[in-house]
Amino acid sequence: MMEALQRGYVTSVAATAGCTTEVVQNDSWGIDVQFIKPAASATQLETMLWAQLKSTTQVIPDPDKEFFSYQFTKRQYFDHMVKIRTHPKALLIVMTMSQSQAEWTEVTHDGLLTKRACYWVGLEGVTSAADRPTVRVPIKNVFDANALTEIMGKLDRGEPLRD
Repeated sequence: MMEALQRGYVTSVAATAGCTTEVVQNDSWGIDVQFIKPAASATQLETMLWAQLKSTTQVIPDPDKEFFSYQFTKRQYFDHMVKIRTHPKALLIVMTMSQSQAEWTEVTHDGLLTKRACYWVGLEGVTSAADRPTVRVPIKNVFDANALTEIMGKLDRGEPLRD
């Protein structure tokens, strides 16, 4: 259920940013979804981005801190994220959520509210010798439509996704 909630979240964010989302069925590369931003014209290329989706009930991000820590449960998931890629690039998107499934969303006449949020981090080139590596996820990197638009712009300009 955690995965279903996160897919819905990132799909909604992508739609708001003018991108499509495709779920990757085979987990051969540690990739769960692909975001595609349409080309601005028929002569330009689309912009694509891969993402690995992870969720945790163990973290409540503190807005007064710079980051929270996320520990991979398997080394191979980390290894897929740190590869130096030419195209498409890849992000780790971590969703924090309550341990109580009933608290994940709230519905009012104004709409559906997803409690907590997703955060993104680029890990290309990061190293760790740990069997279960831990990474720092910046609190400022909330995954929303503005962030996805900015990320796609960086990809278009050939800029790195790591801070």
